[in-house]
Amino acid sequence: MKLVVDLGNTLKKVSVFAGNTQKYIECAENIENSIETIFTTFSVTSAIISSVIPDFRKLAGLISAKCPLLILDDHTPVPIKNAYLSPETLGKDRLASAVAAATMFPGENVLIIDAGSCIKYDFIDSSATYHGGAISPGLHMRLKALHTFTGKLPLIQLSGNIQLTGKNTQQSILSGVVNGAVAETDGIIEQYRIQYPDIKVILSGGDSAYLVNKLKSKIFAVSNMVLLGLKIILDYNDDIKQK
Repeated sequence: MKLVVDLGNTLKKVSVFAGNTQKYIECAENIENSIETIFTTFSVTSAIISSVIPDFRKLAGLISAKCPLLILDDHTPVPIKNAYLSPETLGKDRLASAVAAATMFPGENVLIIDAGSCIKYDFIDSSATYHGGAISPGLHMRLKALHTFTGKLPLIQLSGNIQLTGKNTQQSILSGVVNGAVAETDGIIEQYRIQYPDIKVILSGGDSAYLVNKLKSKIFAVSNMVLLGLKIILDYNDDIKQK
């Protein structure tokens, strides 16, 4: 079994895979206690960590004491070609999502949209070459920005009831943030479709539920793209070691 750990800016995710089947998943602010439980519950043979936070040495030490550990960085072999001009600055979550997309749609042009802390757009072509994409503020970040950089606008929480025409300040903020993000996303998808008419579009991320039913374009909603991509990268490196 394979242990996959994704350390994000806000939340940490940990998952256990048996082959291509996800046997366990947890999303929390602290996962160190869960790691101990996982090793007593599952027969983990190898693990991978992807992190956007600088200090994860304690967690890495905890895992590496139990099994071989791969820490994903810009030198880690991956089963796609990375044409990003500054691979050392590329978020490992973006790279992992691209790997997952190439595996899900081999020989296809794919646009991955990850709606999380930021909304990230990533393009991988039909030859499994990752080119890059775009990054814009996520929904929560937009809400916080309106509150932080104005004198009177309140901090609003996301909700499922989004009106086009807000009839009070809360509704107006939600309309601007969510409908604005939808318009942005539809516009970027359309630009890619002009260049690649057959492109597949994948939507993932914690805030994807606020966008999925509002987008005009046909999309594939996929959960845990990053975890799947990390597992594929781990498998790829384990295979290299065995050759």
